[in-house]
Amino acid sequence: MANVAIIGAQWGDEGKGKVVDWLASRADIVVRFQGGHNAGHTLVVGNQTYKLSLLPSGVVRGKLGIIGNGVVLDPDALLSEIAKVTAQGLKVSPENLRIAENTPLILPLHPALDKAREAARGGDKIGTTGRGIGPAYEDKVGRRSIRLCDLAEPETLSKKLDELLLHHNSLLRGLGAPEFEKQALMDKLLGWAPKLLPFMEAVWERLDAARLEGKRVLFEGAQAVMLDVDHGTFPYVTSSNTVAGNAAAGAGVGPHAVGNVLGIAKAYTTRVGSGPFPTELFDDTGKLLGERGHEFGTVTGRPRRCGWFDACLVRQAVKVGGVQGLVLTKLDVLDGLPELKICTGYEINGEVMRRLPAAMAAQAAAKPVYETVEGWSGSTRGARSWAELPAQAIKYVRRIEELVEAPVTLLSTSPERDDTITVTDPFAG
Repeated sequence: MANVAIIGAQWGDEGKGKVVDWLASRADIVVRFQGGHNAGHTLVVGNQTYKLSLLPSGVVRGKLGIIGNGVVLDPDALLSEIAKVTAQGLKVSPENLRIAENTPLILPLHPALDKAREAARGGDKIGTTGRGIGPAYEDKVGRRSIRLCDLAEPETLSKKLDELLLHHNSLLRGLGAPEFEKQALMDKLLGWAPKLLPFMEAVWERLDAARLEGKRVLFEGAQAVMLDVDHGTFPYVTSSNTVAGNAAAGAGVGPHAVGNVLGIAKAYTTRVGSGPFPTELFDDTGKLLGERGHEFGTVTGRPRRCGWFDACLVRQAVKVGGVQGLVLTKLDVLDGLPELKICTGYEINGEVMRRLPAAMAAQAAAKPVYETVEGWSGSTRGARSWAELPAQAIKYVRRIEELVEAPVTLLSTSPERDDTITVTDPFAG
Protein backbone atom coordinates (compact mmCIF):
# COMPACT_ATOMS: atom_id res chain seq x y z
CA MET A 1 0.00 0.00 0.00
CA ALA A 2 1.22 3.52 -0.83
CA ASN A 3 1.93 6.44 1.47
CA VAL A 4 -0.03 9.65 0.96
CA ALA A 5 0.99 13.32 1.08
CA ILE A 6 -1.74 15.94 1.37
CA ILE A 7 -1.23 19.61 0.56
CA GLY A 8 -3.38 22.67 -0.05
CA ALA A 9 -3.99 23.59 -3.69
CA GLN A 10 -5.09 27.20 -3.15
CA TRP A 11 -4.11 29.71 -0.43
CA GLY A 12 -4.78 27.47 2.56
CA ASP A 13 -7.91 27.01 4.68
CA GLU A 14 -9.30 24.50 2.17
CA GLY A 15 -10.66 22.15 4.82
CA LYS A 16 -7.54 20.01 5.25
CA GLY A 17 -8.40 19.20 8.86
CA LYS A 18 -11.43 17.06 8.09
CA VAL A 19 -9.76 15.31 5.15
CA VAL A 20 -6.52 14.66 7.00
CA ASP A 21 -8.54 13.27 9.91
CA TRP A 22 -10.41 10.96 7.53
CA LEU A 23 -7.14 9.77 5.98
CA ALA A 24 -5.41 9.51 9.36
CA SER A 25 -7.97 6.92 10.45
CA ARG A 26 -6.46 4.64 7.78
CA ALA A 27 -2.79 5.54 8.34
CA ASP A 28 -0.32 4.23 10.90
CA ILE A 29 1.77 7.40 11.19
CA VAL A 30 0.96 11.06 10.47
CA VAL A 31 3.87 13.46 9.83
CA ARG A 32 3.84 17.27 9.81
CA PHE A 33 6.67 18.29 7.47
CA GLN A 34 6.64 22.13 7.27
CA GLY A 35 5.19 25.31 8.71
CA GLY A 36 4.59 26.21 12.31
CA HIS A 37 1.72 27.28 14.55
CA ASN A 38 0.65 29.75 11.86
CA ALA A 39 -1.33 26.87 10.35
CA GLY A 40 -4.59 25.58 11.74
CA HIS A 41 -6.69 22.47 11.24
CA THR A 42 -10.19 22.12 12.65
CA LEU A 43 -11.33 18.55 13.27
CA VAL A 44 -14.94 17.75 14.16
CA VAL A 45 -15.23 14.34 15.82
CA GLY A 46 -18.66 13.55 17.19
CA ASN A 47 -19.57 16.38 19.53
CA GLN A 48 -15.96 17.49 19.99
CA THR A 49 -14.15 20.13 17.93
CA TYR A 50 -10.36 20.08 18.00
CA LYS A 51 -8.34 23.03 16.76
CA LEU A 52 -4.79 21.92 16.01
CA SER A 53 -1.86 24.03 14.91
CA LEU A 54 1.22 21.91 15.61
CA LEU A 55 0.01 18.48 16.64
CA PRO A 56 -0.30 16.09 13.69
CA SER A 57 -3.98 15.32 13.09
CA GLY A 58 -3.43 11.62 13.72
CA VAL A 59 -3.23 12.11 17.50
CA VAL A 60 -7.01 12.57 17.51
CA ARG A 61 -7.36 9.06 16.05
CA GLY A 62 -4.83 7.44 18.37
CA LYS A 63 -2.15 7.23 15.68
CA LEU A 64 1.54 8.05 16.03
CA GLY A 65 2.16 11.70 15.22
CA ILE A 66 5.55 13.04 14.13
CA ILE A 67 6.68 16.66 13.95
CA GLY A 68 9.39 16.69 11.30
CA ASN A 69 12.53 18.78 10.98
CA GLY A 70 10.86 20.95 8.31
CA VAL A 71 8.61 22.46 10.98
CA VAL A 72 9.63 25.47 13.10
CA LEU A 73 8.44 24.69 16.61
CA ASP A 74 7.25 27.13 19.26
CA PRO A 75 7.56 25.11 22.50
CA ASP A 76 5.07 27.25 24.42
CA ALA A 77 2.51 26.87 21.62
CA LEU A 78 3.00 23.10 21.51
CA LEU A 79 2.77 22.65 25.28
CA SER A 80 -0.34 24.84 25.38
CA GLU A 81 -1.93 22.81 22.58
CA ILE A 82 -1.13 19.55 24.34
CA ALA A 83 -2.73 20.88 27.53
CA LYS A 84 -5.82 21.97 25.62
CA VAL A 85 -6.47 18.65 23.88
CA THR A 86 -5.67 16.78 27.09
CA ALA A 87 -8.47 18.72 28.75
CA GLN A 88 -10.72 17.50 25.92
CA GLY A 89 -9.89 13.89 26.74
CA LEU A 90 -6.98 13.12 24.40
CA LYS A 91 -3.74 11.63 25.65
CA VAL A 92 -0.53 13.05 24.21
CA SER A 93 2.71 11.48 25.38
CA PRO A 94 6.05 10.29 23.94
CA GLU A 95 4.20 7.10 23.05
CA ASN A 96 2.11 8.81 20.38
CA LEU A 97 4.08 11.98 19.59
CA ARG A 98 7.68 12.19 18.42
CA ILE A 99 9.64 15.29 17.39
CA ALA A 100 12.68 15.30 15.12
CA GLU A 101 15.85 16.07 17.03
CA ASN A 102 16.90 18.63 14.39
CA THR A 103 13.69 20.67 14.52
CA PRO A 104 14.39 24.44 14.84
CA LEU A 105 12.75 26.24 17.76
CA ILE A 106 10.83 29.51 17.77
CA LEU A 107 12.02 31.72 20.63
CA PRO A 108 10.22 34.81 22.00
CA LEU A 109 12.51 37.07 19.97
CA HIS A 110 11.13 35.65 16.71
CA PRO A 111 7.53 36.92 17.05
CA ALA A 112 8.89 40.19 18.44
CA LEU A 113 10.90 40.74 15.25
CA ASP A 114 8.00 39.54 13.09
CA LYS A 115 5.61 42.10 14.61
CA ALA A 116 8.16 44.93 14.56
CA ARG A 117 8.79 44.38 10.85
CA GLU A 118 5.09 44.31 9.99
CA ALA A 119 4.57 47.55 11.92
CA ALA A 120 7.46 49.17 10.04
CA ARG A 121 5.92 48.20 6.68
CA GLY A 122 2.91 50.40 7.32
CA GLY A 123 0.44 50.05 4.48
CA ASP A 124 2.61 47.46 2.71
CA LYS A 125 2.08 44.71 5.27
CA ILE A 126 2.54 41.13 4.05
CA GLY A 127 -0.17 39.92 6.44
CA THR A 128 1.88 37.54 8.59
CA THR A 129 0.35 36.01 11.69
CA GLY A 130 3.07 37.68 13.78
CA ARG A 131 4.04 34.34 15.31
CA GLY A 132 7.71 34.40 14.36
CA ILE A 133 7.58 31.81 11.59
CA GLY A 134 9.52 33.84 9.02
CA PRO A 135 12.33 34.96 11.36
CA ALA A 136 12.70 31.37 12.63
CA TYR A 137 13.14 30.06 9.08
CA GLU A 138 15.62 32.87 8.40
CA ASP A 139 17.70 31.67 11.35
CA LYS A 140 17.58 28.13 10.00
CA VAL A 141 18.90 29.20 6.62
CA GLY A 142 21.39 31.54 8.30
CA ARG A 143 22.63 28.62 10.45
CA ARG A 144 21.78 30.39 13.69
CA SER A 145 18.86 28.20 14.78
CA ILE A 146 18.59 26.71 18.22
CA ARG A 147 17.25 23.22 17.59
CA LEU A 148 15.51 20.75 19.84
CA CYS A 149 18.68 18.68 20.30
CA ASP A 150 20.49 21.76 21.65
CA LEU A 151 18.29 21.70 24.77
CA ALA A 152 20.32 18.70 25.93
CA GLU A 153 23.55 20.71 25.73
CA PRO A 154 23.56 23.85 27.96
CA GLU A 155 27.04 24.88 26.79
CA THR A 156 25.90 24.75 23.19
CA LEU A 157 22.86 26.82 24.10
CA SER A 158 24.96 29.54 25.68
CA LYS A 159 27.21 29.93 22.64
CA LYS A 160 24.30 29.85 20.21
CA LEU A 161 22.38 32.47 22.17
CA ASP A 162 25.33 34.86 21.92
CA GLU A 163 25.23 34.64 18.12
CA LEU A 164 21.45 34.77 17.97
CA LEU A 165 21.21 37.87 20.17
CA LEU A 166 23.95 39.64 18.23
CA HIS A 167 21.83 39.28 15.12
CA HIS A 168 18.32 39.84 16.51
CA ASN A 169 19.05 42.65 18.95
CA SER A 170 20.70 44.61 16.15
CA LEU A 171 17.56 44.29 14.06
CA LEU A 172 15.20 45.05 16.96
CA ARG A 173 17.26 48.11 17.89
CA GLY A 174 17.05 49.39 14.33
CA LEU A 175 13.27 48.96 14.37
CA GLY A 176 12.91 50.72 17.70
CA ALA A 177 11.72 47.57 19.46
CA PRO A 178 12.83 46.28 22.90
CA GLU A 179 15.91 44.05 22.95
CA PHE A 180 16.24 40.65 24.67
CA GLU A 181 18.53 39.61 27.51
CA LYS A 182 20.49 36.38 27.34
CA GLN A 183 19.71 35.07 30.81
CA ALA A 184 15.94 35.36 30.39
CA LEU A 185 16.12 33.36 27.15
CA MET A 186 18.50 30.83 28.70
CA ASP A 187 16.09 30.26 31.58
CA LYS A 188 13.27 29.80 29.08
CA LEU A 189 15.21 27.21 27.10
CA LEU A 190 16.31 25.27 30.17
CA GLY A 191 12.71 25.29 31.40
CA TRP A 192 11.56 23.74 28.12
CA ALA A 193 14.21 21.01 28.14
CA PRO A 194 12.63 18.49 30.56
CA LYS A 195 9.21 18.96 28.96
CA LEU A 196 10.31 18.51 25.34
CA LEU A 197 13.33 16.21 25.34
CA PRO A 198 11.27 13.07 26.14
CA PHE A 199 9.54 13.54 22.73
CA MET A 200 12.83 13.84 20.82
CA GLU A 201 14.27 11.22 18.51
CA ALA A 202 15.92 10.71 15.11
CA VAL A 203 12.56 10.35 13.38
CA TRP A 204 14.17 9.51 10.04
CA GLU A 205 15.13 6.16 11.55
CA ARG A 206 11.57 5.47 12.67
CA LEU A 207 10.20 6.41 9.27
CA ASP A 208 12.72 4.19 7.51
CA ALA A 209 11.71 1.30 9.75
CA ALA A 210 8.05 2.01 9.00
CA ARG A 211 8.84 1.83 5.29
CA LEU A 212 10.47 -1.57 5.68
CA GLU A 213 7.51 -2.81 7.72
CA GLY A 214 5.02 -1.68 5.06
CA LYS A 215 3.25 0.79 7.35
CA ARG A 216 1.09 3.56 5.93
CA VAL A 217 2.43 7.07 6.41
CA LEU A 218 0.42 10.24 5.86
CA PHE A 219 2.48 13.39 5.23
CA GLU A 220 0.45 16.38 6.37
CA GLY A 221 1.16 19.76 4.81
CA ALA A 222 0.23 23.19 6.14
CA GLN A 223 -0.79 26.33 4.25
CA ALA A 224 -0.95 25.67 0.47
CA VAL A 225 0.93 25.74 -2.83
CA MET A 226 0.08 29.35 -3.63
CA LEU A 227 1.67 30.33 -0.31
CA ASP A 228 4.88 28.42 -1.12
CA VAL A 229 7.92 30.64 -0.66
CA ASP A 230 9.12 29.79 -4.18
CA HIS A 231 5.97 29.03 -6.15
CA GLY A 232 3.36 31.20 -4.44
CA THR A 233 2.28 34.82 -4.80
CA PHE A 234 5.59 36.18 -3.48
CA PRO A 235 6.12 38.12 -1.22
CA TYR A 236 2.61 37.43 0.14
CA VAL A 237 3.57 33.87 1.04
CA THR A 238 4.65 31.76 3.97
CA SER A 239 8.33 31.12 4.72
CA SER A 240 8.58 27.44 3.79
CA ASN A 241 8.07 25.20 0.80
CA THR A 242 4.52 23.87 0.96
CA VAL A 243 4.69 21.65 -2.14
CA ALA A 244 4.77 17.86 -1.82
CA GLY A 245 8.41 17.83 -2.89
CA ASN A 246 9.29 19.23 0.54
CA ALA A 247 7.63 16.33 2.38
CA ALA A 248 10.76 14.23 1.88
CA ALA A 249 13.25 16.85 3.09
CA GLY A 250 10.96 18.04 5.91
CA ALA A 251 10.47 14.54 7.30
CA GLY A 252 13.78 12.85 6.56
CA VAL A 253 12.76 10.32 3.92
CA GLY A 254 13.62 9.72 0.29
CA PRO A 255 11.41 11.23 -2.47
CA HIS A 256 10.13 7.76 -3.36
CA ALA A 257 8.55 7.43 0.10
CA VAL A 258 6.16 10.39 -0.28
CA GLY A 259 3.69 8.32 -2.27
CA ASN A 260 0.38 9.50 -3.68
CA VAL A 261 -0.04 13.30 -3.59
CA LEU A 262 -3.48 14.78 -2.93
CA GLY A 263 -4.25 18.47 -3.30
CA ILE A 264 -7.17 20.00 -1.40
CA ALA A 265 -9.25 22.77 -2.96
CA LYS A 266 -12.55 24.38 -2.05
CA ALA A 267 -15.32 24.46 -4.64
CA TYR A 268 -14.76 28.24 -4.53
CA THR A 269 -11.70 30.26 -3.44
CA THR A 270 -10.68 31.99 -0.21
CA ARG A 271 -7.63 33.79 1.07
CA VAL A 272 -6.58 35.22 4.45
CA GLY A 273 -4.25 38.21 4.62
CA SER A 274 -2.79 40.42 1.94
CA GLY A 275 -1.82 39.65 -1.64
CA PRO A 276 -3.36 39.23 -5.08
CA PHE A 277 -6.71 37.46 -5.44
CA PRO A 278 -8.03 37.76 -9.02
CA THR A 279 -11.45 36.15 -8.41
CA GLU A 280 -12.23 37.94 -5.14
CA LEU A 281 -15.85 39.04 -4.80
CA PHE A 282 -16.82 42.26 -3.02
CA ASP A 283 -20.56 41.86 -3.58
CA ASP A 284 -23.39 40.01 -1.87
CA THR A 285 -22.28 36.69 -3.38
CA GLY A 286 -18.86 37.03 -1.76
CA LYS A 287 -20.52 37.83 1.54
CA LEU A 288 -22.85 34.83 1.13
CA LEU A 289 -19.91 32.47 0.52
CA GLY A 290 -18.21 33.75 3.65
CA GLU A 291 -21.33 33.35 5.79
CA ARG A 292 -22.27 29.90 4.51
CA GLY A 293 -18.70 28.62 4.61
CA HIS A 294 -17.99 30.09 8.08
CA GLU A 295 -14.91 31.64 6.57
CA PHE A 296 -12.75 32.74 9.46
CA GLY A 297 -9.09 31.76 9.90
CA THR A 298 -8.59 28.88 12.36
CA VAL A 299 -5.42 30.46 13.78
CA THR A 300 -6.02 34.18 13.37
CA GLY A 301 -9.82 34.46 13.45
CA ARG A 302 -9.54 36.92 10.57
CA PRO A 303 -12.38 36.84 8.01
CA ARG A 304 -11.34 35.15 4.79
CA ARG A 305 -11.66 36.90 1.46
CA CYS A 306 -14.00 34.91 -0.82
CA GLY A 307 -14.34 34.50 -4.57
CA TRP A 308 -15.19 32.19 -7.44
CA PHE A 309 -13.26 28.99 -8.13
CA ASP A 310 -9.98 29.81 -9.88
CA ALA A 311 -9.17 26.87 -12.15
CA CYS A 312 -5.98 28.54 -13.41
CA LEU A 313 -4.65 28.89 -9.89
CA VAL A 314 -5.45 25.28 -8.97
CA ARG A 315 -4.06 23.96 -12.27
CA GLN A 316 -0.80 25.76 -11.49
CA ALA A 317 -0.78 24.27 -8.00
CA VAL A 318 -1.40 20.81 -9.46
CA LYS A 319 1.60 21.14 -11.77
CA VAL A 320 4.18 22.58 -9.38
CA GLY A 321 2.83 20.81 -6.31
CA GLY A 322 2.97 17.33 -7.82
CA VAL A 323 -0.76 16.77 -7.21
CA GLN A 324 -2.09 13.48 -8.59
CA GLY A 325 -5.63 13.71 -7.27
CA LEU A 326 -7.86 16.55 -6.11
CA VAL A 327 -9.93 16.65 -2.93
CA LEU A 328 -12.79 19.08 -3.47
CA THR A 329 -14.39 20.49 -0.31
CA LYS A 330 -17.38 22.67 0.63
CA LEU A 331 -19.40 21.89 -2.47
CA ASP A 332 -22.52 22.37 -0.33
CA VAL A 333 -21.73 26.09 0.14
CA LEU A 334 -22.70 26.60 -3.52
CA ASP A 335 -26.14 24.97 -3.14
CA GLY A 336 -28.97 27.08 -4.55
CA LEU A 337 -26.88 29.63 -6.43
CA PRO A 338 -28.54 30.12 -9.86
CA GLU A 339 -25.22 30.39 -11.69
CA LEU A 340 -21.56 29.92 -10.91
CA LYS A 341 -18.39 31.26 -12.44
CA ILE A 342 -15.05 29.54 -12.96
CA CYS A 343 -11.89 31.47 -13.77
CA THR A 344 -10.29 29.94 -16.88
CA GLY A 345 -7.58 32.55 -17.52
CA TYR A 346 -6.29 36.01 -16.68
CA GLU A 347 -6.21 39.12 -18.80
CA ILE A 348 -2.97 40.95 -18.08
CA ASN A 349 -2.16 44.09 -20.04
CA GLY A 350 -4.32 42.96 -22.95
CA GLU A 351 -2.95 39.41 -23.05
CA VAL A 352 -4.83 36.33 -21.82
CA MET A 353 -2.74 33.85 -19.84
CA ARG A 354 -3.49 30.49 -18.21
CA ARG A 355 -1.05 31.00 -15.37
CA LEU A 356 -0.47 33.57 -12.67
CA PRO A 357 2.90 35.21 -13.40
CA ALA A 358 5.62 35.56 -10.78
CA ALA A 359 6.05 39.35 -10.98
CA MET A 360 4.15 41.43 -8.42
CA ALA A 361 2.81 44.09 -10.75
CA ALA A 362 1.58 41.50 -13.24
CA GLN A 363 -0.15 39.56 -10.46
CA ALA A 364 -1.86 42.70 -9.21
CA ALA A 365 -3.01 43.53 -12.76
CA ALA A 366 -4.52 40.09 -13.45
CA LYS A 367 -8.22 40.24 -14.27
CA PRO A 368 -10.16 36.96 -14.33
CA VAL A 369 -11.61 35.52 -17.51
CA TYR A 370 -14.77 33.67 -16.50
CA GLU A 371 -16.78 30.76 -17.78
CA THR A 372 -20.36 30.82 -16.48
CA VAL A 373 -22.01 27.54 -15.57
CA GLU A 374 -25.50 26.68 -14.37
CA GLY A 375 -26.03 26.21 -10.64
CA TRP A 376 -28.30 23.62 -8.99
CA SER A 377 -31.42 23.84 -6.90
CA GLY A 378 -31.03 20.62 -4.90
CA SER A 379 -28.80 19.99 -1.89
CA THR A 380 -25.35 18.39 -1.90
CA ARG A 381 -24.89 18.63 1.87
CA GLY A 382 -24.13 15.29 3.47
CA ALA A 383 -24.02 13.37 0.18
CA ARG A 384 -21.93 10.19 0.33
CA SER A 385 -22.33 8.97 -3.25
CA TRP A 386 -22.53 10.45 -6.73
CA ALA A 387 -26.15 9.29 -6.93
CA GLU A 388 -27.09 11.70 -4.14
CA LEU A 389 -25.74 14.74 -6.01
CA PRO A 390 -27.82 16.97 -8.33
CA ALA A 391 -26.86 16.42 -11.98
CA GLN A 392 -25.63 19.98 -12.38
CA ALA A 393 -23.37 19.65 -9.34
CA ILE A 394 -21.74 16.62 -10.96
CA LYS A 395 -21.26 18.65 -14.16
CA TYR A 396 -19.59 21.40 -12.13
CA VAL A 397 -17.15 18.91 -10.58
CA ARG A 398 -16.40 17.33 -13.97
CA ARG A 399 -15.71 20.75 -15.51
CA ILE A 400 -13.27 21.52 -12.69
CA GLU A 401 -11.46 18.24 -13.41
CA GLU A 402 -11.08 19.21 -17.07
CA LEU A 403 -9.79 22.68 -16.33
CA VAL A 404 -7.29 21.81 -13.58
CA GLU A 405 -6.15 18.65 -15.41
CA ALA A 406 -6.46 16.40 -12.37
CA PRO A 407 -9.12 13.90 -11.27
CA VAL A 408 -11.26 14.47 -8.18
CA THR A 409 -10.29 11.64 -5.83
CA LEU A 410 -12.43 12.69 -2.85
CA LEU A 411 -15.41 15.00 -2.56
CA SER A 412 -16.37 16.53 0.79
CA THR A 413 -19.98 17.63 1.26
CA SER A 414 -20.08 18.85 4.88
CA PRO A 415 -17.76 19.36 7.87
CA GLU A 416 -18.72 15.90 9.16
CA ARG A 417 -15.93 13.37 8.70
CA ASP A 418 -18.02 10.68 7.02
CA ASP A 419 -19.80 13.01 4.57
CA THR A 420 -17.24 12.18 1.89
CA ILE A 421 -17.57 10.66 -1.57
CA THR A 422 -14.61 8.40 -2.29
CA VAL A 423 -13.79 8.07 -5.98
CA THR A 424 -10.51 6.20 -5.58
CA ASP A 425 -8.65 4.93 -2.52
CA PRO A 426 -5.70 7.30 -1.88
CA PHE A 427 -3.74 4.55 -0.13
CA ALA A 428 -4.19 2.02 -2.94
CA GLY A 429 -0.96 3.06 -4.65
